[in-house]
Amino acid sequence: MRIGVVTFPGSLDDADAARAVRLTGGTPVALWHASDDLAGVDAVILPGGFSYGDYLRCGAIARFSPVMGEVVRRAGQGMPVLGICNGFQILCEAHLLPGALIRNEVRVFTAIDQRLRVESANTAWTSAFTPGQQITIALKNGEGNYQADPDTITRLEETGRVVFRYLGNPNGSVNDIAGITNERGTVVGLMPHPEHNVDPAIATSLDGQGFFHSVQSFLTATN
Repeated sequence: MRIGVVTFPGSLDDADAARAVRLTGGTPVALWHASDDLAGVDAVILPGGFSYGDYLRCGAIARFSPVMGEVVRRAGQGMPVLGICNGFQILCEAHLLPGALIRNEVRVFTAIDQRLRVESANTAWTSAFTPGQQITIALKNGEGNYQADPDTITRLEETGRVVFRYLGNPNGSVNDIAGITNERGTVVGLMPHPEHNVDPAIATSLDGQGFFHSVQSFLTATN
């Protein structure tokens, strides 16, 4: 399956995401922020980093990149999209996911191996997991504190759209939320970095592999 990885000015983890796709059996396709051509990919990853230097707000400028117009359009048609860290921030700014990511409650940049609990396996990116499963994924952010208005949080909780929850909340996110999905379960955003947990040569956990195997299974079943 061809999985596009977008590079924005300031992206740091685009190469890591592409490598994770390749190591788990997919074909990574490089996508450029200034082009609206998605090159016929089957899914898209918005990687971590500091797009446009995090000016204004994290993800606020990247949301208006030409590539995002096409990502939003294709996501509306059901194309799987994964937003990792800064990619999650961009998804929220683009209104593909609700809420916002603000400065960590501890007011410092956090870089740790973070334990998560899987809340939902009913998404294009999480079917390889089981609800209640505990996984360990690298976390590194300064503005990873997920917040939304009470009605939105209630709706996410009641409709099973909280996908991951922190075990030991590192940044103050409401309800320990580490990742969420859209109503169709095709768009997922999370702050931890699964692309750093796929290679046994460098990772202490290989739990990130499940994300990339999941989307390939989803695409195989739907194409």
